Amino acid sequence: MNRERRELLRDAAVDVLAEAGGRGLTHRAVDAVAGVPLGTAKNYFPTRDALLRAVAERCLERYRERADALAGAGPTDRAGVAALLAGLLREVAGPGRPRVLAYLELLAEGARRPWLAALLDPIAAADFAAHAHLLRALGAGGSTERARALTLVLHGALPHLLTGAPGTLAAAGLDDLDAFARGVLDVVCPGATTEHAL
Repeated sequence: MNRERRELLRDAAVDVLAEAGGRGLTHRAVDAVAGVPLGTAKNYFPTRDALLRAVAERCLERYRERADALAGAGPTDRAGVAALLAGLLREVAGPGRPRVLAYLELLAEGARRPWLAALLDPIAAADFAAHAHLLRALGAGGSTERARALTLVLHGALPHLLTGAPGTLAAAGLDDLDAFARGVLDVVCPGATTEHAL
């Protein structure tokens, strides 16, 4: 099978899932978004589960690409870590929106399909390790509890950023992502500036 067309179909499936939700993810819709003849997506991904698997694998690839790009950033101070976190949240509401929407739709599907949940598991699991690494840059050591708290706060912000309801964003402090990121760090790592600060 044509590798380029397969990638085109996977990306189209991510976009369909993001825009139309789980019920809207059909072979016909993927064909339309990809601009290919009807029946093409079904040839590459014969069942709906195969289509879901393709989207999950593409989301995981995109996540790893993004993680690799961020790995080089390596902030070493509080301001740098706060700026990185704010940038990640901005991406969720901006260019990363389709990927994150698709991911959240997949999580809902994964609640009923254990094989899909297993495919998605590395995405969230990797965030805990990545945030622990960031906290070490602040002198917070390898505190598992703090990394968990930071990760869960950021994950909890995602649906609100995606829906963009102004009242909720303001109530959560997500209408100012720079201040939000600084505030989260203040709560998770108050005054951590050296390796022995905690």
